[in-house]
Amino acid sequence: MSHGPVMFDLVGLEVTDEERQMLQHPAAGGVILFSRNYASPEQLSELTEQIHQARKPRLLIAVDQEGGRVQRFKEGFSLLPAAARIGEIFDINPRRARELAEDLGWLMAAELRACGVDFSFAPVLDLSTPQSRVIGDRGFHRQADVISDLTLHWMSGVREAGMANVGKHFPGHGSVAEDSHLEIPRDHRGLEDLLMQDLIPFERAISNNLEAIMPAHVIYDQIDPLPAGFSAYWLQKVLRERFGFQGVIFSDDLNMAAAAEGGDYRQRARAAIQAGCDMVLICNNRPAALEVLAELRDYSNPTSQTRILRMHGRKQESLRKLHYHPKWRKAVKLAADTLLAHSNPTLDL
Repeated sequence: MSHGPVMFDLVGLEVTDEERQMLQHPAAGGVILFSRNYASPEQLSELTEQIHQARKPRLLIAVDQEGGRVQRFKEGFSLLPAAARIGEIFDINPRRARELAEDLGWLMAAELRACGVDFSFAPVLDLSTPQSRVIGDRGFHRQADVISDLTLHWMSGVREAGMANVGKHFPGHGSVAEDSHLEIPRDHRGLEDLLMQDLIPFERAISNNLEAIMPAHVIYDQIDPLPAGFSAYWLQKVLRERFGFQGVIFSDDLNMAAAAEGGDYRQRARAAIQAGCDMVLICNNRPAALEVLAELRDYSNPTSQTRILRMHGRKQESLRKLHYHPKWRKAVKLAADTLLAHSNPTLDL
């Protein structure tokens, strides 16, 4: 059985009987985990093993483990600073910031891989601008060149740990004020403005073989009337053709308010796939997840399936073994020092 095009969530710490059936559904391709699915590294390892044993090839397992305010697993994992903290250090000491980005990318990925998680939806490539409520300190910096620089070092660390990268939110969510979880953001700029700003980090990461991308539920109304995640113009004309992107395109959550532009849940899923997404996410809405699985039951795209296979994690050491690794000890100290320096600006990192 090949990978299907749907990624959905689980209700708790173990796979339920209903979820086991969902995992074996022809349209199932992966699982996204949340804080409610986590109690300890040991429990997480058991859960990921249950998911991976559900079928062959193994389903993908993902999580949002960016750092800062978006870190689903905390107790038993290293606390990661928000990406903007790395950008602040870049303004003072670029060399140190680059090293920090690479080490923290490695730390995030190595700890997740030790528990059987295939990848995190990171890094955030959006501009960190004052007007964006939902992005804010999740982005590395306000300047596209700095984001690009730090992103390449983060990607290198993640890959060293055996994990693929997912850049988000294409073509850029950082320059709109609205939160797409709650409303429909609109960006009124033209393509040339985006090419000179928000799109720079994506284009450079793609040039460095970025493995996957998640588009934004944002309407760029001077360019296309549809949100980017439902737009063949953005996903095929710009991302695939203009930028030459060969990796996986994951939709953002179809349960978000801005995704309502795509219609009901079945229509949203079909529209995202037809626009160019390889896999669609439906989270925190079990009836909708069942609808989407049913809608895409017979969908098959061999090219997408080949891309998706590349998202499986490549290395996995136990946490016990990882904790003896000199690189882990160094990275944990850097993470702690960065968090401490932010809480006490008088300290010199």
